Amino acid sequence: MSALCDRSAVELRRLIVAKEISPVELLASCFERIDEVNDKVNAFVALCRERAEAEAQEAEAAVLRGEALGSLHGLPIGIKDLTLTEGLVTTFGSPQFTDFVPEADERQVAAMRAAGAIVIGKTNTPEFGAGANTVNPVYGATGNPFDPEKTSAGSSGGSAAALATGMVPLANGSDMGGSLRNPAAYCGIVGMRPSPGGVADETTVLGWSSLGVQGPMARSVEDLALLYQAMAAEDHRDPLSYPINRGELWPLADVDLGELNVAISEDLGFAPVDNDIRATFKTAIAKLEPAFASARQVDPPLAGADEAFEVTRALSFVAAHKATYDENPDILGPNIVANVEQGLLMSLTDVARAMAAHTALYRRFVAFMEDYDILICPAMSVPPFPHGQLYPTEINGEPLRTYFHWLALAYGLTLTSHPVVCLPAGLDHTGMPFGIQICGKRGSDAHVLAISRALEHHMVRLEGLGRPVPDLDRLKT
Repeated sequence: MSALCDRSAVELRRLIVAKEISPVELLASCFERIDEVNDKVNAFVALCRERAEAEAQEAEAAVLRGEALGSLHGLPIGIKDLTLTEGLVTTFGSPQFTDFVPEADERQVAAMRAAGAIVIGKTNTPEFGAGANTVNPVYGATGNPFDPEKTSAGSSGGSAAALATGMVPLANGSDMGGSLRNPAAYCGIVGMRPSPGGVADETTVLGWSSLGVQGPMARSVEDLALLYQAMAAEDHRDPLSYPINRGELWPLADVDLGELNVAISEDLGFAPVDNDIRATFKTAIAKLEPAFASARQVDPPLAGADEAFEVTRALSFVAAHKATYDENPDILGPNIVANVEQGLLMSLTDVARAMAAHTALYRRFVAFMEDYDILICPAMSVPPFPHGQLYPTEINGEPLRTYFHWLALAYGLTLTSHPVVCLPAGLDHTGMPFGIQICGKRGSDAHVLAISRALEHHMVRLEGLGRPVPDLDRLKT
């Protein structure tokens, strides 16, 4: 892939500022790629061509006038269909909102626009983001760019597929049980779950919950950091938000991998993991270990993670969807119904026990990370599967406890409230993209990004660990 739309966001921003390319021609390249392959993967589900073209023309004029330019000036971006966009349909993947057009942008969208980004459309998501398989009754399924019959994961699957195929250089997403990291792993791109409150979210229903976050997605760590610094902000409407030092997020500091002490875990000590995925991870780690000062095989203390996540997650679904469940349950999909009904069966005692377990888990993990700069583990427990199958029901012949239990590698780290970056690490045993999670110390968003960039650059030089790229010619046919 060598078209303008395939270049990195950082390079494109430099070329725009230097007047070597125009935002107008960059946008045209992105729309050309969308027209070529979007019908094969269904990544974008709504476009705003006329507005985007007008904004690109104004962005070009601003460059020619010599005005001060924002950090994302002229860069096209895809917005997940859970995020409010002024004048552009936002369905949340639900038939309830098929014709819903917000009157104003969500805060993070307004911030990205203020930095100069050009919103070109909405990317697909499962209904209300539930389930890590991007399929919904409004727009259907998003196929994996490496095999359109397989899942792109989710819930930010549309954004990941759009990035992998070069439709946009940047996209946003959200994450509770891995929704920024899961599709990044399956589509061969980079996703980050920031520290809770890093990207202030004024729309959250349960403002004191640390589970759900908003975050960036890109094709490289450097591009990811560029987008994150534009999204990050404090907003008093989000009680977990905090002041952000954007200067630490961009440009990233240099890191020497040879000075790092690293913890390595195949399954976080509790997550079910396919045996072949374990083997793929072991092969990758064997190539990476020599780069570090020390690399120790050790599982973090995440006992009780399953129950803590299941209960605290159910709270958010009851809070958001119980009214609809009571009045018109038939309009809700099976994942939403399952989550609400699971929550309604729980008692206050269950909630108290789970929240106490969550707090204890967090404190144990903070203490664990005192000895390490990062923790590395696989991103996904199974290879991509057909998107017609909503979720796996077993791993290594063992039945799974819930429909989202296969995401334990992701939600185990969600519970820690530590920042996590998902990096592409070549291909798995089935020939599909494989990803690893890089978890940093608490509040170390800038440092874990810097480490991830150094690791990304190192992995490119190692056989079989570079970022995989889909075959667009094959995809088109």
